[in-house]
Amino acid sequence: MATITIPVTGMTCAGCVGRVERALKKVPGVFDASANMASENVTVRHPAGEVDPSELERAVEGAGYAVARHEVGASDTHEREYGKLERDVFVAAALTALILLGSLPMMLGFMLPVPVAWLNLGLLILATPVQFWAGWRFYRGAWGALRHGQANMNTLVALGTSAAYLYSAVAVMAPGLFVGADVYFDTSALIVTLILLGRLLEARARGRTNEAVKRLAVLGAKTARVDRGGEELDVLVEDVRVGDVVVVRPGEKVAVDGVVASGASAVDEAMITGESVPVAKRVGDEVIGATVNESGSFRFEATKVGKDTALAQISRMVEEAQGSKAPIQRLADRVSGVFVPVVMALAAVTFVVWLVFGPEPAFTLALSNFVAVLIIACPCAMGLATPTSIMVGTGRGAEEGILIKGGEALEGAHTLDTVVLDKTGTLTRGEPELTDVVVTNGIPEEELLRLVASVERGSEHPLGEAIVRGARERGLVLAEAEGFEATSGGGVRASVEGRKVVIGNRRFLEESGVDEESLLPRGEELSEAGKTPMFVVVDGSPAGLVAVADVVRDESREAVGRLHSLGLDVAMLTGDNRRVAAAIARELGIERILAEVRPEDKAEEIARLQAKGKRVAMVGDGINDAPALARADVGIAIGTGTEVAIEASDLTLIGGDVRGVARAIALSKATVRNIKQNLFWAFAYNVLLIPVAAGALYPVFAGGVAATFQPFLGEYGFLNPVLAAAAMALSSITVLANALRLRRLRVH
Repeated sequence: MATITIPVTGMTCAGCVGRVERALKKVPGVFDASANMASENVTVRHPAGEVDPSELERAVEGAGYAVARHEVGASDTHEREYGKLERDVFVAAALTALILLGSLPMMLGFMLPVPVAWLNLGLLILATPVQFWAGWRFYRGAWGALRHGQANMNTLVALGTSAAYLYSAVAVMAPGLFVGADVYFDTSALIVTLILLGRLLEARARGRTNEAVKRLAVLGAKTARVDRGGEELDVLVEDVRVGDVVVVRPGEKVAVDGVVASGASAVDEAMITGESVPVAKRVGDEVIGATVNESGSFRFEATKVGKDTALAQISRMVEEAQGSKAPIQRLADRVSGVFVPVVMALAAVTFVVWLVFGPEPAFTLALSNFVAVLIIACPCAMGLATPTSIMVGTGRGAEEGILIKGGEALEGAHTLDTVVLDKTGTLTRGEPELTDVVVTNGIPEEELLRLVASVERGSEHPLGEAIVRGARERGLVLAEAEGFEATSGGGVRASVEGRKVVIGNRRFLEESGVDEESLLPRGEELSEAGKTPMFVVVDGSPAGLVAVADVVRDESREAVGRLHSLGLDVAMLTGDNRRVAAAIARELGIERILAEVRPEDKAEEIARLQAKGKRVAMVGDGINDAPALARADVGIAIGTGTEVAIEASDLTLIGGDVRGVARAIALSKATVRNIKQNLFWAFAYNVLLIPVAAGALYPVFAGGVAATFQPFLGEYGFLNPVLAAAAMALSSITVLANALRLRRLRVH
């Protein structure tokens, strides 16, 4: 499957989203289309090579919307649109202010030396450019929908404002038709101005929802210092090639991804992983483009450049996630699909009812209610409720080192009740380390370790390598071993500086004829603690033990505690024997242990938990975790692991810090809570105010409205259309403002 993203302008409500999607799904070969009103993008999935992008663009334009084609040298499309909108708002506001000033005499009931007919003609001249120049975008959008037998938010605004404007225009140009009729140029002009102002504020807020991606885009270095042929050259980062040796000095940014070839330093990786503590880098360590070199100088070999760097991939994943939909959005999509036609029918019924049964002036009140219903019911807030929260939530996750693949993963994480953590590489460091040196016959601890490590230098076993590494970390100088001999699964023997050293498990010593009884009690203790003890015999006498274990990460206990505090059950999954697993589980406070699980059976263990009604997250880092990650309700990959695991997961923690699991789930809960708040206000607003606009309060205020409330509800309890426009704009801005609160969310 291939994915293409098309920038689309003109989507103004949830109904527009559905229309664009339906038009694209009709294109032969399109598997799925997902439009996002907040990001103004449409993501289309199709079999690679089977769909022409120009066909997709024609489908979008055929549905009445525009494709934002980026021409070379042109400024950003959205900025141009914002500039046009700003200009329209300024012109509309200036003319509307003059209209309101000219309408004051009639509102306040005092006479002017100018005839009323001339004053009304002046108002008509001022209102016309507001209606048909500043408000032209509404007519253009309504016509695009009408050509396809559909209606959208633009249809509602165009109908409502045109009704008020045209009635007033006829009253001015043909006064004989409506004797003594009032004019409503102030109403139509103010509605257009308020809705345009609402869209301007909405566009500004939308820009802020995508700030995380914008910040990612400017993080990268602009130039790199490359060693080519012994000469150091400053080149644009786009010109760095795989295999180039890049020089990094203190305070400089790492240009691209690579591996340290020489030198050492500490690198601040906070902008990528979210971790504030600089990471030590030595020869052989990986460095990530856009991170900042703190102290020393080093050279590294470029391994990933351009669109393959971690920063480019993170930006791409965040953008894809921001353009995705959450399942909760389906409700809004279903409602908005029939919403506009229903509102138009309701407005027509409202007009007829008040024209026939309403108090005098019946026509004026019927027209006012008709306009109010059309204007207040625009479903903008419904279209913005979910995507804005997802955009801000996924962006906030990226800042915390949490990559979320889409709205479905973001929503799914909040329903979890069980988290299964892979042991090796997730809760533990993933490689054995020397943990204990026990002496029994007077040989100093460091001397015993030096002898053992000198023997193990000849071994290729991971446990032997851990002992050698531990000895060197303690500054011990190792000797040459002679007569090295290894037995598969048992132990090793050699001579070091004339001393015969034997290292192995209990069975190996028994087979070698060595009495190891004095070492057994301590060996059992180490085994119970989840460590692997190795008995040491020097010159035929038991000398002590060394123990090796896959050490628990420093942050793992805190990570498990955080998951428990979120009310989640925590289980540990491992292929290790039950005794080792139990020791680590005790250390971390984990009660549920899934031990001695073969790699191919991990997914089955997840399925067993799901069969019990559990909503399960799987956290892992290895290739053998990929099936379990894919099988889980939410798969969470540790970013330091394999690409296969990351590809199979729904969420990825860029760093290796398992505490990010709790942060990701907390972020999901906060985002879904925010979406529900937005949807509640979007629906509640329409459910409560459409009846008010239709005149439902008339029976309550039939005796008259108090003077204080008359500017809002008139004499009979009918909602002022201007207030309907203000309320409609406010509903969208409220939803956006609520979504933007997620930017300040603390998930630590």
